[in-house]
Amino acid sequence: MDALTLLKVRELEIAVRVWNPDAPRTVIAWHGLARHGGDFDDFARQLGPEWRVLAPDTPGRGLSSWSLYPAHDYLYSHYMTIAEAVLDHFQLERVAWVGTSMGGLLGLLLAADKDTASRIDRLVLNDVGPELEADGMTSLASYFAVPHRFTRFSELEAELRRHYADFGIEDDDAWRRLALNSARRLPDGSWTHHFDPRIGEQFIHDTPRDLWNDWRAIQCPVMVVRGGASTLLSAESIDKMRESRPDLVSLEVPECGHAPMLDRPSQVEPILDFLTRPMETSSPNDASRAPWWRRLFGQRRASAAE
Repeated sequence: MDALTLLKVRELEIAVRVWNPDAPRTVIAWHGLARHGGDFDDFARQLGPEWRVLAPDTPGRGLSSWSLYPAHDYLYSHYMTIAEAVLDHFQLERVAWVGTSMGGLLGLLLAADKDTASRIDRLVLNDVGPELEADGMTSLASYFAVPHRFTRFSELEAELRRHYADFGIEDDDAWRRLALNSARRLPDGSWTHHFDPRIGEQFIHDTPRDLWNDWRAIQCPVMVVRGGASTLLSAESIDKMRESRPDLVSLEVPECGHAPMLDRPSQVEPILDFLTRPMETSSPNDASRAPWWRRLFGQRRASAAE
């Protein structure tokens, strides 16, 4: 990152990582459940100097505060409050949003809510949507429900390689950087993941809702990225998403699960094209005008080659 901004929201300090702080365009990049904003370093560099990338650390992750009250603070409703505070601090009336997993669902909720919808210019959902596979959700909840402790740093790195194998990371240096940015030393000298072990309580305290209603309420242009082997977002779900949004742009990343790291040109360039191309202003349910992606690509889905 090139700069770090610290905000106070209620009693929590929120860290926002910033790349290209003087760039003319801005995108919010929000990470997944147990990750942090530093995951977007390669994404920001490849997006280019024309884009200021703001990547907040959600409470309980990275450099942001841990909550003393997870039942109140580790909830999507509170994350929405934090997102609004970030938008207000950077004086963003309307901005593009790229969200991985949890960060994508947060963007979806903001784009659907009547009080914040006008502030999301376009939305990129990275391996997430209004319908998620039950087995994948159960696996996530089970993994993050228990603390993890490692005697040696090498053991933690090996576990990261196992747990995040579906990220599609191929380079040893990239794995080492991921480990360095994901490790926290405990008082006894052992190692653990760099997040509050209580973030998993979100699965207990957050109120389930019908995200399909939110999906149908979104008015801004939407792109969805799916790992070809994702355990969380199925190809059938994307087909269902397109039923109410025929202008949906989709990108499938082969030989990748949940979730693509957005760290290489084959993933970043289609997103950049989506963020910069002029959009139709018609309603997502208006089939009388062909959306730009169909004029460009016909009926084919975009695909990414590793």
